[in-house]
Amino acid sequence: MTDGPATRENEALRERISRLSAAILRINASLDVATVLQEVVDSARALTAARYGIIATVDDAGAVQDFVASGFTAEEQDQLANWPDGPRLFERLRGRPGRLRLEDLRDYLPSLGFSPDLMPLSTLQGVEMTHREHHVGNFFLAGKEGGGEFTGEDEELLVLFASQAAATIANARTHRDERRARANLEALIDTSPVGVVVFDARTGRPVSFNREARRIVEQLGSPGRPVEQLLEVIACRFADGRELSLDEVPLAQQLGSATAMRAEEMTLSVPDGRSIKTLLNVTPIHGEDGAVASVVVAVQDLAPFEELDRLRVEFVDMLSHELRAPLASIKGSAATVLGARPVPAPAEMLQFFRIIDGQADHMRGLIADLLDAGSIEAGTLAVVPEPAEVSSLVDRARNTFLSGGGRHALLIDLPPDLPLVMADRERIVQVLNNLFANAARHAPESSPIRVEAARQGVYVAVAVSDLGQGIPAERIPHLFRKRTRLADGEGNGIGGAGLGLAICKGLVEAHGGRIRAESGGAGQGARFTFTVPVADDDEAGAAPGETPRARAPERGGARTRILAVDDDPHTLRQVRDALSEAGYAPLTTGDPGELSRLIRTHRPRLVLLDLMLPGTDGIALMARVPELGDLPVIFISGYGRDETVARALESGAADYVVKPFSSTELVARVAAALRRTAGAAPFVLGDLAIHYDERRASLAGRAVPLTATEWELLRILSVNAGRVVTSESLLRQAWGARDASDTEPVRAFVKKLRAKLGDDATNPAYIFTERGVGYRMPRPG
Repeated sequence: MTDGPATRENEALRERISRLSAAILRINASLDVATVLQEVVDSARALTAARYGIIATVDDAGAVQDFVASGFTAEEQDQLANWPDGPRLFERLRGRPGRLRLEDLRDYLPSLGFSPDLMPLSTLQGVEMTHREHHVGNFFLAGKEGGGEFTGEDEELLVLFASQAAATIANARTHRDERRARANLEALIDTSPVGVVVFDARTGRPVSFNREARRIVEQLGSPGRPVEQLLEVIACRFADGRELSLDEVPLAQQLGSATAMRAEEMTLSVPDGRSIKTLLNVTPIHGEDGAVASVVVAVQDLAPFEELDRLRVEFVDMLSHELRAPLASIKGSAATVLGARPVPAPAEMLQFFRIIDGQADHMRGLIADLLDAGSIEAGTLAVVPEPAEVSSLVDRARNTFLSGGGRHALLIDLPPDLPLVMADRERIVQVLNNLFANAARHAPESSPIRVEAARQGVYVAVAVSDLGQGIPAERIPHLFRKRTRLADGEGNGIGGAGLGLAICKGLVEAHGGRIRAESGGAGQGARFTFTVPVADDDEAGAAPGETPRARAPERGGARTRILAVDDDPHTLRQVRDALSEAGYAPLTTGDPGELSRLIRTHRPRLVLLDLMLPGTDGIALMARVPELGDLPVIFISGYGRDETVARALESGAADYVVKPFSSTELVARVAAALRRTAGAAPFVLGDLAIHYDERRASLAGRAVPLTATEWELLRILSVNAGRVVTSESLLRQAWGARDASDTEPVRAFVKKLRAKLGDDATNPAYIFTERGVGYRMPRPG
């Protein structure tokens, strides 16, 4: 018996149904949106024999959220990405409701106002993806294999896949939103400054501790002893004197009859005498049978609040003392003049008036320092940087110091070729005066105070050093914190180390710089160094009296895109407003899971990353998300401890900004990081010159014509001169590729780039191959 046409047709139909069923099973096997979309578009292409497939999903606002393509070569993807009319054509096509089937796309393009030469494809079919009458995206197939046309069966398959994809997308988004909400809640609880412990009421065992609860309880524990065992020996004493010992009354019994408790002070203690004063809130959770199923205990360590109260009292005492002294001088001088009989001679009265004037100036300085400290803590301190000469700033500070009664000699050693810096003149002079006063206070009058400066990349570092009593190593990390007492118990004036150095730190960081202290120890003197950004050429050339604002560099007329990731909407709003005001194009998100996709899709030049995020932290993301390794990252965080900053910088971050921060500081740090990464000055290597601001390369003075991808490759390699850039990193940065396993496009484009630069791969001058790894350019000599 021979197979007839009907038999072959049935077998083909069964084969198609089998492949379709297998594809649907694969689609339903995942809730990851990216995986589902890629499987849908690949399966639809295979079953309809289409050359290309594209799925674009949209969010609730109608903006494109996911864009997945299939069947395109790397070169075709590059052409598609760089086609200026692509977005407009896509908007016209996806704006058509229902189904779309075109037998000849080239004949259709002129009716939309496009040239038919721009699209080599012939046939195209598309369908709107909807779920419960809600538009979630569009699905397109184009270019039938063999040059044929799409059939009605192909269209039905496309509709089926689109419906399946829409349902899966909706389910995946719901699943993702639920996971995100759960992760946000867990992160909120785990990073809460209030300790949270959840107990199982039936067994009395703790189900979970957050970080703060574990930290509080561990203060009472012993090394090697689990926290859970510690609960058996803790005694609880209420503020009214009542005591409860957990070794006498089982915890399960206490929890089983637990009632709500609000803001109850309780001291937790262990048999060896150690104790912690806490504030407790207890909330019982009842099960379906009405019995208590679990108990949530929120506990606050009151020690920090007691320390704050002690510091407040101490600060008020010190403030009273500091203000009382000049007030007493003013009152005494005025009373002497008014009550003297006979009236003092004019020369004698003039001396009293000088005392009154000097003490009034002293009080004004104290109040100004207090206001500055408050502005710094609130993140509202504003500076107005403009190009300035370091020598002029130092000279002004020197004159102020000497005219104010300074007795130390100032030795100034400044190189003649220092560049202009971007500085608020009054504020940097204030920093220098505070450092001069600090040095004079701790060094004998016979020893000089030395001032030096040197360029360090895109900054100028200014150092003030003395030969005084030095600083113990354990005190250096605490020098720039506002405090009222030194470690040795000596008094500490408001205008001195108590607020003076804290103000210096705030002013320098508002300029985008850093300040640090160094000392060899007691009797070895001290050295304070701060940095200020170098002024760009266009800023240095500003007209007299004009105040140049920090502006974002533009790339081919487009604003530089900056990605900000923070779960705090207030911080995101401040970042967005500050960057927009400075001319950048900010992109913000509160979801760290979106990092990879946003970097690949939008290709930002820099990432602002919160240190603590829902379910993870920024340092872990630096290690886990490869795209972050290709970009400069600035951490923004409320944690300003030196060890935390050090860990962040060691992980590869370009900078670190502590909340609250001013918009001026944020923009200055972003601009400095971009200058370091992109290179403010042209890159010159032999006959090759790369002008980043103009997106132009020249060889021996002749322009080198480069495509967008070739330029991006050359830019990435040159800004990383001296270091090997892996092929996978080049794929991510230049192509935005998600899968970096196929590095053939990199090799092909490097070959084209070498040809345009006249570079021989066997004896290169510009681009060197590191076999099995990637490519590098040498540093200019």
